[in-house]
Amino acid sequence: MRLRVFDAIFFRAVILLVFAASMTVPAGLRAQQGTSPLNPPPIPRIPGNGQPGSENGEDSVSRRMQAQLAVTRNNQRQEQLVSDTAKLLELATQLKEEVDKSNKNTLSLGVIKKAEEIEKLAKMVKEKMRDAQ
Repeated sequence: MRLRVFDAIFFRAVILLVFAASMTVPAGLRAQQGTSPLNPPPIPRIPGNGQPGSENGEDSVSRRMQAQLAVTRNNQRQEQLVSDTAKLLELATQLKEEVDKSNKNTLSLGVIKKAEEIEKLAKMVKEKMRDAQ
């Protein structure tokens, strides 16, 4: 019974990792060739006369700055997702090793705590992915 519970947790974590890896590239970037989340496409210029002090020039600079901030936030979110999923995989592997060492009559507190930690981290990764969409 305990092995089935562990297997369900482990496979759920693996599925979440695969899902996270497939979701790390935004759909708009997947369609463009030669781009990646860490190397985004150049920000398109917004039409305007470009003179400082003019309303169009200031608006253009403001829009470019906002676009650059959005790209920076997306890159940081991507890096955080990658590190979180790597940690999730590491924890799941450690949990499997601990369960393999135990016998059918004992279930250590460490195994339960590690399973709870995996669950919390998996939920956090899932929420971050939802926020990105």
